[in-house]
Amino acid sequence: MNHIKLDAATEVKGLIRDNVHDTLKRNIMELRLEPGRLISEKEIIEMLQVSRTPIREALVKLAQEELIETIPQKGSFISLIDLQLVEESRFIRETLETAVVRQACELLNAEQAMQLQNLINLQELCAAERNYARLFELDEEFHRTIIVGCSKIRTWGLLQQLGTHYNRIRYLRLAVNYDWDVILSEHRSIARAIRERNPDMAEEAMREHLSRVRFEKEELMAKYPTYFR
Repeated sequence: MNHIKLDAATEVKGLIRDNVHDTLKRNIMELRLEPGRLISEKEIIEMLQVSRTPIREALVKLAQEELIETIPQKGSFISLIDLQLVEESRFIRETLETAVVRQACELLNAEQAMQLQNLINLQELCAAERNYARLFELDEEFHRTIIVGCSKIRTWGLLQQLGTHYNRIRYLRLAVNYDWDVILSEHRSIARAIRERNPDMAEEAMREHLSRVRFEKEELMAKYPTYFR
């Protein structure tokens, strides 16, 4: 954990607890703190140089988000990726996003459609540079642009709230360089369908894109068996 650092400016603003939470969550989501790993208050204190109280509060919040598990007499552990929660999140996301992308064909204007293409261009650069962390961010921004562009900002918030385990497996997929070209191709198909105002093609492309994790998880489980519940 010696790579984890707090933002000093945020500390000055009195948001230490939130910054501890955000720092730990980011490292859990990005698998720098791998599933199943023991994590102690003492270790976090030493690495982040903060007091015990904000760390305890951050761990409680992470437990509520199902990213930390505390076992009596043993300690706190980074939660394993729960495949049942992954599938539930995928189902919810597919159900909502296929409906929203149909609306996007009607509601998104030319500037928003161009923004989708710009995001794809940036994703291509990240793929060339093997920058999977930034690629994940741009992938999220691509989907957010479609949903928020249809005035469904609460829908996006709901997907983020329910998608922690789903996003962890998505990040793992990118980290092992798994079918990036296919992901980009699917984004191009979605953007083209929106640009051409073809809701049937948009729904089909989005459904195919979001269902991919169902087929990839078996290989990920074989490669990282200790990461999954």
